[in-house]
Amino acid sequence: MALESDVRAAAERRDDLPTAADVHDPDTEIPLTDLFDAEFVQARTEFSSFNDLVAASPSPADAAAELETVSEGEWDEFVAETTDFADEKALVLAARDHWVGKQLELV
Repeated sequence: MALESDVRAAAERRDDLPTAADVHDPDTEIPLTDLFDAEFVQARTEFSSFNDLVAASPSPADAAAELETVSEGEWDEFVAETTDFADEKALVLAARDHWVGKQLELV
């Protein structure tokens, strides 16, 4: 899994990186299950998929599409207990870095 510094270091070693527009249209939403892909989730949580992670949370949510039904405090506590991260922010930033690294073929 790529951390921000790993992605940055890998990018600095490459002279043929695509532009941001080449890898992602900013008007297109990235599905949560793409951002939190199985590789990332399996490496950094107790679960095999992001849907499984959300379904196991202390909420009525059964899948990523229902994530907004999980209260913020409950989610932060659940993330801290079941992942390598202290809270949702750390989880999201790491997943973002992993996704960017994959799009740029750095990981």
